Amino acid sequence: MAFKDVLLTLASYPEPTPVSAIDDAVSIAAVLDAHLAAISCEVHAEVRGSLLGDVILDIPALVASEAAKSRQNVKALLAAFEASAVKYGVRHETIFEQCATYGEAALLVDYARHRDLTIMAVPESHDRWYAEEVIFESGRPTLILHTAPRSRPFQLDAVSVAWDFSRAAARAVSDALPLLEKAKNVRIVTVTNEKALESKHSAEELAKNLARHGIEVVLDKIDAGGKPIAEVLEAYVLSRGIDVLVMGAYGTPRWREFVLGGATRGLLSKPPIPILFSH
Repeated sequence: MAFKDVLLTLASYPEPTPVSAIDDAVSIAAVLDAHLAAISCEVHAEVRGSLLGDVILDIPALVASEAAKSRQNVKALLAAFEASAVKYGVRHETIFEQCATYGEAALLVDYARHRDLTIMAVPESHDRWYAEEVIFESGRPTLILHTAPRSRPFQLDAVSVAWDFSRAAARAVSDALPLLEKAKNVRIVTVTNEKALESKHSAEELAKNLARHGIEVVLDKIDAGGKPIAEVLEAYVLSRGIDVLVMGAYGTPRWREFVLGGATRGLLSKPPIPILFSH
């Protein structure tokens, strides 16, 4: 099954999604030959005022001003998306919504559940809780983009799978098959001496499974060497020119953690390359 119906979320507040991330997402949709829907929400803060506070700060005016800023950002983001989609020849649509700030994450989850894949850029000023909600609650894979400008259009020369024999990693491989089948090169990376792995030969067995899909892989094993996993994986993907890293995610509503250790949260907040997370 290919990724044919993709959602792109565009944050309008407090800072808008960078235009460079929009171009990245559209170029990804072009490579996938997918329809791309961009959603952006005009958010409204709900603040309980007081008589004294309203007199001193004019809270209603402040709330209205921030909503206007969000509205302006939405218009600019959707216009930039429209221009980029036309430039790349991508089938597309725009979705404008209005919601309270606390309801934006749930709204994005609702839309993500109806798409094959959701693409999100997470600006450093934006709470990554929104991305976590989509990853954990949508039931669909989520591709997290880095927000730094790209030197070249997106391509699928090399995809890597972070493999630790967990249920979450297995689910991620299944969800990422459309990417793996399109990639020119696929590498499976296992980080050793970081935690106990359940099977010595699991990467080899995964390679056999993918070979039956016509996907030939290279197996890499990297010694953590006492370094945080985020650093190990970042150095690995950058040194090998990886275009997308595939990872599994697991957690509970009260306490969430990613596979390969908590340091992977660092990859979510500042991903060095696009990372496909699946739960």
